Amino acid sequence: MSSITDPTIPEISWFSALCDDDYEFLGQPDPALASSWMHCSNIVQTADRNGFDNVLLPSGYTLGIDSTAFAAGIATQTDQINLLLAVRMGEMHLPQLARQLATIDQMAGGRLCINIISSDIPGEALDSAPRYQRTREWMQVLRQLLNGQAIDFHGELVDLELDPPRIVEGATSPPFYFGGFSPAAKDVAAAEADVFLTWPDTVSSVGDTVNEMTTLAAERYDRELIYGLRAHVIVRETEAEARSAAEHLVSKLDADTGDAIRNKSLDAASFGVARQAALREGAADDGFVEDNLWTGVGRARSGAGAAIVGNPDQVAAKLQAYQGVGIGAFILSGYTHAAECDLFAEHVLPKLAHAPIKPRFTH
Repeated sequence: MSSITDPTIPEISWFSALCDDDYEFLGQPDPALASSWMHCSNIVQTADRNGFDNVLLPSGYTLGIDSTAFAAGIATQTDQINLLLAVRMGEMHLPQLARQLATIDQMAGGRLCINIISSDIPGEALDSAPRYQRTREWMQVLRQLLNGQAIDFHGELVDLELDPPRIVEGATSPPFYFGGFSPAAKDVAAAEADVFLTWPDTVSSVGDTVNEMTTLAAERYDRELIYGLRAHVIVRETEAEARSAAEHLVSKLDADTGDAIRNKSLDAASFGVARQAALREGAADDGFVEDNLWTGVGRARSGAGAAIVGNPDQVAAKLQAYQGVGIGAFILSGYTHAAECDLFAEHVLPKLAHAPIKPRFTH
């Protein structure tokens, strides 16, 4: 069983564009916005100064810079913000990964959280069933090691007998954030995740996902989950200005470029990506699928493909609507990432009660 001590207060996180995902105009790369230590550390430090609770550090082999090395570097250059490090299951020797994560957590003063990634390893492809079985076994063993427990594990893909590394003595595993929309992914999440992440969708559909996963986790595994929403935001002083900023973002994008960008990701054919495409196809001509939810950003992005667009009150109300259907964590981003971080922090963050999950988290 896992929970947070006050689930009514959401965690509000930002996003650092480690995977070459920062633009003024979608589909138009700008060398000044390319993924680099300098650029991405500035985004994280901006979110830290602005009072965000956490920041996602995404992982992509062919895109940008390495998330684990970046997390180690930024750990000592931030003060309050938690670091949500994306880690691909199967990519590294499990005991070494546990020692590496425990070291980064120590460097960060206990501020590390872990985003579990289940997509293929670069250069290797597994069918869905064994890939999610690998993810399940890795999550089980990784949590045990980070909890300082000895391993005697003989699974289908992990066979390991090992004492934990000394650095985890007295430690508790950071919370695991994990998302996925296939039946196999949902089962792994229900059994092993602490925070189930979903991508932007209509409020009612997000509520349906929360209800489905709540039932699955409780009935199959006697567990409770926290629910997180990954979405983009575009906030301006007026709704007209926000919509104009959205149109500006896609004003130089053509369909072929958008398709090429979406297909770069290792998860470009996943259930979740298909749902984002369906959401976009069901939107009105202006790209809005319901009030203040704009799907245009998905024209050039695999993964989270919609943005909350509006004035400060509208954006805050939309987040509160998602909170009303069970969302307890938000991972937000906007273009350009540092500038939108400042805008959201100025106009919306003061309107919302929020706190990081990790200090309130219990196993």
